[in-house]
Amino acid sequence: MASDVLLSPRIQRAIMLLTIWLEDGVAKLTLQSTTLEYNDTGSGQPVVLVHGSASDFRTWEQQAEVFQSRFRVISYSRRFHWPNEPANDGADYAMSAQVDDLERLLQQLELAGAHLVGHSYGAYLALMVAIRKPDLVGRLVLAEPPVIPLFTSFPPRPQEILELLVTRPKTAIPIIRFAATGLAPASSAARKDDMEAATAHFGKAVLGQNAFENLSPRRLEQVRLNSSKAELLSESFMTPLDENDVRNVSAQTLLVTGAQSPVMFHRLTDRLADLLPHCERANIPNASHIMHEDNPVAYNQAVMSFLEA
Repeated sequence: MASDVLLSPRIQRAIMLLTIWLEDGVAKLTLQSTTLEYNDTGSGQPVVLVHGSASDFRTWEQQAEVFQSRFRVISYSRRFHWPNEPANDGADYAMSAQVDDLERLLQQLELAGAHLVGHSYGAYLALMVAIRKPDLVGRLVLAEPPVIPLFTSFPPRPQEILELLVTRPKTAIPIIRFAATGLAPASSAARKDDMEAATAHFGKAVLGQNAFENLSPRRLEQVRLNSSKAELLSESFMTPLDENDVRNVSAQTLLVTGAQSPVMFHRLTDRLADLLPHCERANIPNASHIMHEDNPVAYNQAVMSFLEA
């Protein structure tokens, strides 16, 4: 008599990871306090792809496929992101730990001088590594890093917002809108353990409502797998960022924006362009915040041209 065998979630996850390793050649890197999954393809000058929030290394599939013809391409899933161990409710989603992880990855895989290609939060991490350990970095590609700490604390304090409204109203208004319509309701929903609502609030604020609602089922599943209560409620989600540190970045830098991204990201990128001493810009048409997925042909062309210069 046949019977169904029910596997525990832990065993199901182990089988899923084994399948991925066999099919895609994913490797493991054990760091000081975590283990990260990563892909390593191609040969030549190393390029490390650093994903943003609500993402994992799969977000870079259309870049790795193209870049590996000219470069050694490493795309990794950051701490707490699939298929790594997820963050529990009490975990501290600290930017300092994420920066440390990237630095140790570069050191342990002997990638000093690698080009860093970062998206959103991952672009912020890449920038911090370029500030802290410039010898580890070749060129920088920064796609819409949320450098709000150049203007206010994170989350913003009311007094800071008032001062910013006086000095930089075109920047203050989009930051206020992001905090009021995205960060605040997402954090509130996360405290109530309603991660579906939290993900929707945050996703619409970051991508724009149309872009979020038009995500494919596969991409929406990636978002859900990588949205965590710990991230939304962390008090150390972002570290302070000093203008003088940005002015001293020595790496040649490409700043990338999506033509249809929320205005806040354009204002933040404008400020980075003012501060960085060696930078170029690329605006990807027909693309929102995840421009490398929305328009990979234009994104890949811009980035490859910059990295090969």
